[in-house]
Amino acid sequence: MIERYSRKELSSIWEDFNKYSIWLDIEIAAAEAMERLKVIPKGVSKKVKSKAKINIKRILQIEDKVKHDIIAFLTSINERVGKEARYLHKGMTSSDVLDTCFNLQLKQSGEILLKDIDLLLATIKKQAIKHKYTLCIGRSHGIHAEPITFGLKMLSFYQEFLRNKKRLESSIKEISTCAISGAVGTFANIDPRVESYVAKKLKLTVEPVSSQVIPRDRHAQFFSTLGIIASSIERFATEIRHLQRTEVQEVEEFFGKMQKGSSAMPHKKNPILTENLTGLARLVRSSVIPALENIALWHERDISHSAVERNIGPDATITLDFALVRLTNVIRNLNIYPLQMKKNLNLTMGIFFSQRVLLEMTNVGFTREEAYKIVQKNAMKSWNENSSFLSNIIDDKKITNKIPVNKLKKLFNFSYHTKKINIIFNRSLKK
Repeated sequence: MIERYSRKELSSIWEDFNKYSIWLDIEIAAAEAMERLKVIPKGVSKKVKSKAKINIKRILQIEDKVKHDIIAFLTSINERVGKEARYLHKGMTSSDVLDTCFNLQLKQSGEILLKDIDLLLATIKKQAIKHKYTLCIGRSHGIHAEPITFGLKMLSFYQEFLRNKKRLESSIKEISTCAISGAVGTFANIDPRVESYVAKKLKLTVEPVSSQVIPRDRHAQFFSTLGIIASSIERFATEIRHLQRTEVQEVEEFFGKMQKGSSAMPHKKNPILTENLTGLARLVRSSVIPALENIALWHERDISHSAVERNIGPDATITLDFALVRLTNVIRNLNIYPLQMKKNLNLTMGIFFSQRVLLEMTNVGFTREEAYKIVQKNAMKSWNENSSFLSNIIDDKKITNKIPVNKLKKLFNFSYHTKKINIIFNRSLKK
């Protein structure tokens, strides 16, 4: 991933030094287990720990000749350690190191993403509570529907990201497995107790059946979860972009004093951060299909998944990390305009009370079909003439013959639409 959309905390997980360090940790842990089982001489792991150094330049020089990354790595360690290094990797295969390392990198990345989500949740929750009763219009199909509150809008995103947190926790658990089972996964040349020791050392769990690779349905779940989280980010970003439109202007991304919106038009303040988030979400989702296709490997192993994972592993996690942090900052610094929300509520002259009138008419004897036709006629009149819906209702004798005017006026009450808000908040924010 390019530096522009990367944070060092997560991108460092995918740097060569961390990868090779994990490889070394796996090899040393396996050597420690083999020493305990008296498969290799005692003291090998200690010698490797004290002598081995990660020399990225040298590893790449060797790989350029041998065309095999694990062999290049082991050769470079052997050069530093000496004869004891010949006991490293005993009975193991490359996938034991590569797959266990990849899963650990995904786990490390996932744990950072969980922290990102926690910060985002706290930020959304704060805005939701602050604007619990800030009235705004709810929209369906982009059209004014009935009043809601801005806090409730925020609360829906809060719940969505709570679900995303649970999904990610589950996916991290799913991906946190270790395989040290040797060629085709039969343990023919290595004791299963070595695998158990390495798994415990790295805080992973043993892969029950690994063939020669860790099954890729685990990875597919992990990347699918990242794709879902990215889509939640996009939904949030799209909401803000729509609400920032000039015709709406209910919220607005923070705009700095020195910031400029357009090279041509000095008046512009564009929702560039949320537009960027929409684009980044597409990138993260693009990793999902390749991850699903990686499930179908040939027999006990092929490497058709390898190039895919070398790309999507870092790109998807780094991008999502950046996007979550950016979204948190957008929500924290969001300019929110309650007066504009109130103005937009009044744009349609009260027609969003149509359902309330409809229900009251059925209460006094109208059939639903009759009531709907009468209310719709008056609502359309308000739309077309930009006239008061209440006035049109009061002028309609079919209605006032059965419902007194003072009772009709009481139907046009905003508090009717907010009376259950507290119930929703209480069940959403309960421990």
